[in-house]
Amino acid sequence: MGKIWRISGPVIIAEDMRGSQVYEVVEIGEERLNGEIIGLEQDKAVIQVYEDTVGLTVGEKVDGTGEILMAELGPGLVGNIYDGVQRSLVTMKAEVGDFLHRGVRTHALDREKKWRFTPAIKAGAHVEGGDIIGAVQETGLIEHRVMVPPGMSGVIDSIEEGEYTVEETVALLGSNGKTRPLTLMQRWPARKPRPYKRRFDPEDLLVTGTRIMDYLFPLALGGKAAIPGGFGTGKTVNLQQMARWSQTQLNIYVGCGERGNEMADVLHSFKELKDPGSGRYLQEKEIFIANTSNMPVVAREISIFIGITMAEYYRDMGYDILLVADSTSRWAEAMREIGARLEETPGEEGFPTYLGSRLSAFYERSGKVECLGSPGRIGSATVIGAVSPPGADFSEPVTQNTLRIVDALYSLDVALANRRHFPTINWLQSYSRYADSVDTWWERISPDYTEVRDQALITLQKEAELEEIVRLVGPEALPENDKLLLLIARMIREDFLMQSAYHPVDTYSDPKRSHLMLSTIMKFNDFARDLAETGMMVSEISASRIKQRISRMKDVPDEELDQYIDSIRQDMAGGAASLEEGGM
Repeated sequence: MGKIWRISGPVIIAEDMRGSQVYEVVEIGEERLNGEIIGLEQDKAVIQVYEDTVGLTVGEKVDGTGEILMAELGPGLVGNIYDGVQRSLVTMKAEVGDFLHRGVRTHALDREKKWRFTPAIKAGAHVEGGDIIGAVQETGLIEHRVMVPPGMSGVIDSIEEGEYTVEETVALLGSNGKTRPLTLMQRWPARKPRPYKRRFDPEDLLVTGTRIMDYLFPLALGGKAAIPGGFGTGKTVNLQQMARWSQTQLNIYVGCGERGNEMADVLHSFKELKDPGSGRYLQEKEIFIANTSNMPVVAREISIFIGITMAEYYRDMGYDILLVADSTSRWAEAMREIGARLEETPGEEGFPTYLGSRLSAFYERSGKVECLGSPGRIGSATVIGAVSPPGADFSEPVTQNTLRIVDALYSLDVALANRRHFPTINWLQSYSRYADSVDTWWERISPDYTEVRDQALITLQKEAELEEIVRLVGPEALPENDKLLLLIARMIREDFLMQSAYHPVDTYSDPKRSHLMLSTIMKFNDFARDLAETGMMVSEISASRIKQRISRMKDVPDEELDQYIDSIRQDMAGGAASLEEGGM
């Protein structure tokens, strides 16, 4: 047992701590506040405290637990809400009410609830780390596969079906003359990646329901991406949309330093929204970590690693997992504050010199992998982090270090937000290195995906090149071919890229729908060029009934879209006569 020697905000230095280890969890003061040792020098320990340190005094006791910070993993995680150090906010509310105080202790997993365990193997079977020994139905959407913890192996001496709490023994594992109990729960160091057999190149599309992401800048399952943007550009809404509609088996939302009202809105909406694939409530496939801006700043740093550890755990069951972190800038600011308290040599803009390596330690835990154990299975963990550069300056350190790591960038533009163009993803600044990787996946939807995508991107690029001329001489001075290009580019922007998160139909667009919409616009491009060659003015084409019907595609329900688009294409097949029949 040691005692407090110095206090500096969320960082304290304790003396008489000889024998302690780095990253060991400690309890501080009479209220037993949670802390973690992050540095040792002789008999002194530098400790970051995960709770408010107001009221602590020099000389108060510091007790080491002998354990490093561990994440609890088992049935009961899905649908729950945690703070940054994985204390269940649901349990805390039930025990202490709406207003939390320091020193509250809760388990991440309910110790009283019983789960129905169904064995997948029999006594006498030889098992190794990662082998599935049974299952628990955690929610209506998640079958929780109970695995042998990594690093363990032996023969199952006994295993029985029944109802168990997460701490009760469901099987006995014999190894080297010793018997070890297996429970529904595992504990794993939050900062240590979980092992796997091998990693695959990402090749399957992560379907998000957002057209510009899925079609123009696709993100692969197991990939890593960043969404940087200034204030008011819609980072949080974009991440919420991805957590709501991404076609993964489980989504993890980490609110790292975000405003409390935004987090409350997320939690409220997920109780009402339904998964488009199964029709069940989205809450049955979500885990929330709510570490808001008014919570202790130090807990932001570990909240990210708690989230990715959960993602790896469910990945090891063979599931596709999406983790969204909002935002890594707040996380980096927490590291900057801790570094200042420790009097570390600052790097660029005061951030610690190890900022890049810490970001890499988070993002590189994504991936599509072959999981340990049997039966053989493949799982993935996809990571998307928001970045909040001050003043929308993408040259600041957090954004630049993130860009060195990620393979997809969704750059949010303040100018688009001012024009009320949402999502505000700038199609000229964004990119995806997964576009070639997911070609095979998209070809199962439509063989002409690559051609349509390339045509759309070229059209948008040419529009940008014409913008300077348009500002100087006005659009009316342009030749008809350039006017037509501007018309098609505007249709791509307004009728395809713009998407309302609050519209009951347009909020989610599956890949087939997205392809039908954009391919129809590009067919209209060919149709309009043929008409322009006959001498028809672009102003007449723009006012046509066909063009107006294309602009209403976004509002057409899925079950009616095929017929709606077929009728548009039939009209285009009629040539100029269809314009005259339909009226201008």
